[in-house]
Amino acid sequence: MKSYQNQKRLSLIFRYLLLIILAVVWILPIIWIILASFSYNDTGFVSTFWPDKFTFDNYIGIFTNSQYPLVSWIINTLIVSILSMIISTFLTISVAYVLSRLRFSFRKPFMQIALVLGMFPGFMSMIALYYILKGLNMLNLGGLLLVYVGGAGLGFYVAKGFFDTVPFSIDEAAEIDGATKWQIFMHVDLPLAKPMIVYTALTAFIGPWTDFIFSGIILSTSGNPKTYTIAYGLYNMVHNTKGNATAYFAEFVAGCVIIAIPITILFVFMQKFYVNGITAGAEKG
Repeated sequence: MKSYQNQKRLSLIFRYLLLIILAVVWILPIIWIILASFSYNDTGFVSTFWPDKFTFDNYIGIFTNSQYPLVSWIINTLIVSILSMIISTFLTISVAYVLSRLRFSFRKPFMQIALVLGMFPGFMSMIALYYILKGLNMLNLGGLLLVYVGGAGLGFYVAKGFFDTVPFSIDEAAEIDGATKWQIFMHVDLPLAKPMIVYTALTAFIGPWTDFIFSGIILSTSGNPKTYTIAYGLYNMVHNTKGNATAYFAEFVAGCVIIAIPITILFVFMQKFYVNGITAGAEKG
């Protein structure tokens, strides 16, 4: 018995030690970025972990830099992210509900096709999307929004798994009372899907907020920095600077901290619903 308790204690110590090591590995880069954003540096790249001198100049500079308008980037990205979140969440939840509760021809083949298409990374289609949007004269934020919401319906599997766990007897009881399919969806099943809605909305918001690939392809021809998103604008700060590629590195790091704040706040307040959405959607396929 004592030997078993010792083994259990050693196993527990090993697990906690492993978790501590992983936490340090993951947290150290974040700590370095935060410290670098407050560092005073006139040479460009921040090469030390602990700054010799702390300053708020990097944050002041990133907001007052006329060449790289961070405020415009934040507004652009916020508009695209919020609209994408609303539209994508509605499409994803609607498609998931229909495939879970209704039975119609081509239902299973559609799910199989969607599963196969979902296996291909989205950036494989970016060249085709670029020329399509160019032909439509939509190489702008509107075209970028279309890219984000265009494939939203294919991400229905997690939400469908949640609706599959809701008993059909609830829908049947509402139908006996005279409710239509739309009323059942809006007033019966949708209130039960709050964790899944929050999970879907968070993922739909984070994608456009942090995306660089599609924004870099679609907005690269505009030539106007005020039309950029945050990710593409910050990229240009450290890659398109004439003479010294690291001239704005400290301000770039400060910008990275700024764009991480909204996502961090969202996760802090929505963590419970986010975790519930993931676990609920994974119970049944």
